[in-house]
Amino acid sequence: MMSPGPQKLPSTIPIENQSVDLGGGVRTSHLARDGNLITYYYEDVQTLYEGFLRGVKVSNDGEFLGTRKGDGPYSWITYKQAYNQARQLGSAFKAKGLESGEDTFIGVYSNNRAEWVITEQACNMFSMVLVPLYDTLGPDACTYIINQTGMNTVVCDKKEKATVLLKSISETPSLKQIIVMDSMDQGLVSAAKEKGVDILLFQDMLDFGQNNITEPVPPKPDNLATICYTSGTTGNPKGVMLTHKNIISNVAAVYKIVNEVDTISPSDVHISYLPLAHMFERAVESFMIMQGCHIGFFRGDVKLLLEDIKVLKPTFFPVVPRLLNRIYDKTLQAVSASKIKSILFNFAMSKKQAEVEKGIIRKDSIWDKLVFKKVQEGLGGRLRLAVTGSAPISEKVMMFCRCAFGCPILEGYGQTEGNAGLTVTLPADTTPGPVGPPLPCNLIKLDDVSEMNYFAKDGKGEVCAKGPNIMRGYLKQPEKTAETIDSEGWLHTGDIGMWMPNGTLKIIDRKKHIFKLAQGEYIAPEKIENIYMRASLVAQMFVDGNSLQPCLVGIAVPDPEVLPGWASDKGLQGNFEQLCQKQEVKDAILKEITDLGKKGGLKSFEQVKAIHIHPELFSVENGFLTPTFKSKRPQLRQFFQAKMDEMYSKM
Repeated sequence: MMSPGPQKLPSTIPIENQSVDLGGGVRTSHLARDGNLITYYYEDVQTLYEGFLRGVKVSNDGEFLGTRKGDGPYSWITYKQAYNQARQLGSAFKAKGLESGEDTFIGVYSNNRAEWVITEQACNMFSMVLVPLYDTLGPDACTYIINQTGMNTVVCDKKEKATVLLKSISETPSLKQIIVMDSMDQGLVSAAKEKGVDILLFQDMLDFGQNNITEPVPPKPDNLATICYTSGTTGNPKGVMLTHKNIISNVAAVYKIVNEVDTISPSDVHISYLPLAHMFERAVESFMIMQGCHIGFFRGDVKLLLEDIKVLKPTFFPVVPRLLNRIYDKTLQAVSASKIKSILFNFAMSKKQAEVEKGIIRKDSIWDKLVFKKVQEGLGGRLRLAVTGSAPISEKVMMFCRCAFGCPILEGYGQTEGNAGLTVTLPADTTPGPVGPPLPCNLIKLDDVSEMNYFAKDGKGEVCAKGPNIMRGYLKQPEKTAETIDSEGWLHTGDIGMWMPNGTLKIIDRKKHIFKLAQGEYIAPEKIENIYMRASLVAQMFVDGNSLQPCLVGIAVPDPEVLPGWASDKGLQGNFEQLCQKQEVKDAILKEITDLGKKGGLKSFEQVKAIHIHPELFSVENGFLTPTFKSKRPQLRQFFQAKMDEMYSKM
């Protein structure tokens, strides 16, 4: 009997018709077609605390939180140990005078680590509200958040962060208690005492809680679970209020999609490296916890992340496009060193791509053994599912990853105000570009944006979402809430989408940041930048203009992993910074992005007419990106204004 050959991924949802049109431009998931949006998956898991209880039960007290020190293996604490520690910490909060309820905010100022999750579970267990403080928000934003919430207690990982908080203590009168996970010096404790602040060790809090142990105070689904601050490009951050129902409904909806192809079980392993201060990682970990899975933390250094992955061997991998781009660039760099390798790689890609386009995802083909095994082993060799989001990803990189990883890769779209996800691609749909149909926890509709010529009747407009995952609002900012959520409960995202013929959504533009050129044409720079960043030589792009100028100019940051190899082939010499100053590099990049612009359907006035090459990547650290890696346009404009004026003066 003949073998049936490689099989397509299964799907209960028709790939050619992935969402249901409810009329009036509103679409819903096939998994919620009867109008009942998902609010939970398991009847007994309607809060994050209940999700943790389920994890304790189904894991059979299995390994939960893994930590790696130096070059050693991961060491683990079990679900039951974590439960006991969370109860001890929550009991300590109560014994120190903190009340259960929506007015008690506990800050966490830390990198991803086991104590972060223990603190979160303590808050969930005792109905307190967790508030992450981003490391990259800076002291001014931290001061603002502490004051807006009236926060009494902050849990830090290191004494350096406690020092940062103490420096501004005169401006944060509510802060009375700082808990430090690592060791600290007595001088800091004494200095804090003089300012009326107690500094305590995390372990001492656990011991204190054990001596004052008390019963949990479980939350209700509509109780506030967290305030997640989103850093805008200007002004103070906004505190997104998310309830247990908001988070659980989103997690349940994603689980429903994942169940199309796989079942997550306690044997699954997740690598925690994306910031827990963002809802994407928080939602993923909530998803893993209620299935009793293992969560291993990276050592805190992104440069060592791939080493940690090799040791941990994750089965589930949430990943941002920046990391996928890095894996893609490194692979291309490795194969381009040899003509034979390059020919073999391109041939293997064409064979695997033909399968992927038919919905066949596997890692047991001859091409996996010959070409892609190194990539798969570099990710631990056990990967079964990956999910990406937070920023657009180029179609060529997504196709490469689907071929090379040999597992389904879901691409999600969302924002903090919708908890984490609003849409996600189906595992069996391997079409690059769209971000999938609506999740079964929310409806999606497109609203007219007439000034940009986008109309819902044409299947284009601003993406709006409504459902149990949508935030309660912004903390103490009703006017900002009213600007974002309309009177009918629709969240206005500011993104422009279009419905594809198969019922999936594609993000094509951004409503905010639009400006006019001198002739009156509207420009949406992010759309142009996303097309230009497909260029092989370009890592980052900033496109700008104004109503006094007839055309656009751009700032291009070359890809530091691609440019040196390209320059060597062209006979150009010098280090990266010297290469960035060469006219040949500028000409090549301008030609490549202009060609991509034409292919991408940009009108002539949407193409930049001149560029400046900048040798340093935009980053959170240099102030050009927000903590969620979006461009800070006002800061970029201010920094590069002189260069842009110079470009205009030469036209």
